[in-house]
Amino acid sequence: MHRYDYDPDAERVGLQAAQALGEKPHRVLKTLMAEVDGRPVCVVVPSDRDVSMKKLASAFGETANMMKPADAERLTGYHVGGISPFGQKKLVPTALKEATLTEPLVYMNGGQRGLQVRLAPKEALTTLNAKAASLIA
Repeated sequence: MHRYDYDPDAERVGLQAAQALGEKPHRVLKTLMAEVDGRPVCVVVPSDRDVSMKKLASAFGETANMMKPADAERLTGYHVGGISPFGQKKLVPTALKEATLTEPLVYMNGGQRGLQVRLAPKEALTTLNAKAASLIA
């Protein structure tokens, strides 16, 4: 577990976390909630990259869009900026960007703003029962 000073005014929270931790942005992953064919999914990608809706849809179904922040908070039980792929209120399908599996260690949100968990991405994949997928635009 690693704490850092969360900046609620940061333009990109994941990049701010990477800077505060002194880590490369591609190793600090952000957790995003989306809907594919009307069903919730969790997507974990490097903080310096954007998700391709087309690739996300391809990984889980046919059409994808980002979930509204209030809906993501209600579904996960976490606040935006602190959404973790672990321990969400409802178990949903999860995907990790496949290239993150080549990293020895990555950071993922620990369930509150300013808290990151450092772990091997392959352990996260197994723990989350997630799939590795091409998700980046």
